[in-house]
Amino acid sequence: MSIEELSLELNSVQLQDEQALEQFRIRFLGSKNVLKDLYAAIKDIPNDQKRAYGQQVNALKEQAEQIFHGAKAAMTEVRSTGPAADLSKPVGDSKVGAHHPLSLIRREIIEIFNRVGFVVSEGPEIEDDWHNFSALNFAPEHPARDMQDTFFIQKGAQELALRTHTSSVQVRVMENQAPPIRTISPGRVYRNEAISARAHCFFHQVEGLYIDKNVSFADLKQTLLYFAQALFGTDTQIRLRPSYFPFTEPSAEVDVSCSLCAAKGCNVCKYTGWLEIMGCGMVDPNVLEACGIDSQTYAGFAFGMGVERIAQLKFRVSDLRLYSENDARFLRQFKSGIV
Repeated sequence: MSIEELSLELNSVQLQDEQALEQFRIRFLGSKNVLKDLYAAIKDIPNDQKRAYGQQVNALKEQAEQIFHGAKAAMTEVRSTGPAADLSKPVGDSKVGAHHPLSLIRREIIEIFNRVGFVVSEGPEIEDDWHNFSALNFAPEHPARDMQDTFFIQKGAQELALRTHTSSVQVRVMENQAPPIRTISPGRVYRNEAISARAHCFFHQVEGLYIDKNVSFADLKQTLLYFAQALFGTDTQIRLRPSYFPFTEPSAEVDVSCSLCAAKGCNVCKYTGWLEIMGCGMVDPNVLEACGIDSQTYAGFAFGMGVERIAQLKFRVSDLRLYSENDARFLRQFKSGIV
């Protein structure tokens, strides 16, 4: 366009809103504005006319800048002198989300054990036989290896499995870290089970491991008592019942006193006053040796709990399926857990 045409356009322009103002800025003041072509044409102007031509182009640029800044200042003044905001009005319902209940419990468990020196370790969800079974003292004929309990994956000639517990992470830690070891392993695990209100084909665990010199069963009990009281309240008591796990000896099931009825008996604790929360035990020497740790020098304890189980006790959710169905009506109930 010529100088005359652009001059006529500037003299007739009217900027009524911010959108028109931005379009004007792009056209006359932007990185690819129309005035650049006029500046580029100076080289083709006869020498005796270049000065006058340049002055005309500069005048157009100055006029465009004045129009832009004037219109912008006028619009800013209109906004600032508009009706004041009513600060007494209630805040509208902000559509914020909430952490998943399992995430809330998982984080709380991790924070409790962090306070006493446990660090988080993670590992793959697809494991080989060694890390998922053999290193943990599972016999070749152990029923957990059966297709009824484990999801197996065939990768060429290698048979892998979806991990059935996060104990496999503990094996990896023991193989790669010299004692003392103090770690917890949160994560998702898989079992080939029928889905119901009390069972699912996948769920979440947090398992703990402590290995050092002179570790005793008393250390295990005191650690679990500290955890139970930090999670359920300072009046909580625990009891340990003899049990069996391939990777610990001796082994025990851990119960906590029912906080809903103050251990007096209710339908939740089946009128026993106790609720089962986890399994535990002293690490079997065979496991230590399999992972390259001298069982004559070191000892240790391990424990494991289901996050869904703890969440059921904390939130009184009776159906495990609710945790994985992503029903917004269910998840909205945990907005109080937002941080």
